[in-house]
Amino acid sequence: MPTRRGMAAAAALAAGVAVLLPLAGPAGAADQQAAGDIVTYTVTGLDSVAERTAVARSGVDVLSAEHGTMTVRATQEQAAELRAAGHELITMADVRKQLRELSAAKKPGDFPEDDADYHNYDEMVAEITKAAEDHGDLVSISSIGTSYEGRDIPLVKISDNVDTDEDEPEVLFTCNMHAREHLTTEMCLRIINRYTDDYASDEKIKALVDTAEIWVVPQVNPDGIEYDIATGEYQGWRKSRKPNEGSSAVGTDINRNFSYQWGCCNGSSGNPASETYRGAEALDQPESKQITEFVDSRVVDGEQQIKGHIDFHTFSELVLWPYGYTTDDTDEGMTEEEAARFRDVGTRMAETNGYTPQQSSDLYITDGDINDWMWGEHKILSFCFEMYPSSGGIDGFYPPDEVIERETSRNDEAVEILLEEVGAGGDTTG
Repeated sequence: MPTRRGMAAAAALAAGVAVLLPLAGPAGAADQQAAGDIVTYTVTGLDSVAERTAVARSGVDVLSAEHGTMTVRATQEQAAELRAAGHELITMADVRKQLRELSAAKKPGDFPEDDADYHNYDEMVAEITKAAEDHGDLVSISSIGTSYEGRDIPLVKISDNVDTDEDEPEVLFTCNMHAREHLTTEMCLRIINRYTDDYASDEKIKALVDTAEIWVVPQVNPDGIEYDIATGEYQGWRKSRKPNEGSSAVGTDINRNFSYQWGCCNGSSGNPASETYRGAEALDQPESKQITEFVDSRVVDGEQQIKGHIDFHTFSELVLWPYGYTTDDTDEGMTEEEAARFRDVGTRMAETNGYTPQQSSDLYITDGDINDWMWGEHKILSFCFEMYPSSGGIDGFYPPDEVIERETSRNDEAVEILLEEVGAGGDTTG
């Protein structure tokens, strides 16, 4: 039976373009599509922001974007419309059969056996619970609330005085807002383990923990995550699992549901069947609402205590910053000096991990996302990291578990840079 890496290699060799189809065919997303089979395409010749934005606004599911191409999932009707607009769409139907063979050995109810090192919800809870048990002086666990299906959304705090609300800069890390982006849970778990296990032996880690309060939400979207792996076959699921009134389509794109510039600029969809459906109204998803309530709660004596934030996603190997809703470098609430700071910090972080730094809208317009909200509402220095791989189709969301250590440690220095940028790691004698 072919291995995952063998299939990926075979795909990459064909025409020099890696275009992969859904692991189990279109069935994983069929319950939310209006009509037609879903097929993965690479759309080429997209050399401008306007061209990429036009493709994103067509209603397709954007899997990845680069400056010349985008990889999308589209219905037959959407593909026909894109071709009619003059776009070239490339597909590889023979890869579907190989990927179906690959999925045949997957165990039900969890990650496939080949990817057993990934953490499902229960394993994530066990991992952070162990961190709290091993480092009770550094770690506390609470919850920002519950998901639609009733799962707690754990919140981990790391601090040298973890039970005290100290007057120190705070940094928030959020992961797995989009269900199929499982590598990001591993990123958040690495941050938790690194800043606790290494506290006693690494002077820099100790200095950062001693002078900051670190908050981590390892799984923003636990319902979607569990749904994506429930059958033992990846479903390609992106959204939440809350049903939409008046529609058979399930779920909302949590990262289009935040209230700042929600639905303003054709950077999300009003169609419940769309992968970028923004919801019936801003913050109508419990997951996004509870994140905002937690961040709002960190305003103490009129000052927001959270100074920095990274929201981890996959994939494309990018460091992105606000705004997503406009291609202008500056807009209401963003001065030239502030935009320059985003560029500077984002570029320095990207120099450590090899990602490409750019303003979010340089790819395509989005609205209602968490990074715009963090900055627009609270002036939090907020970044989106699109992790490994740099390109691909649906299989790009499911890299083998052998890369977890390599690809999460790749961001160690970037995390340190953000902590230092907001004031951590300085004098610890006071």
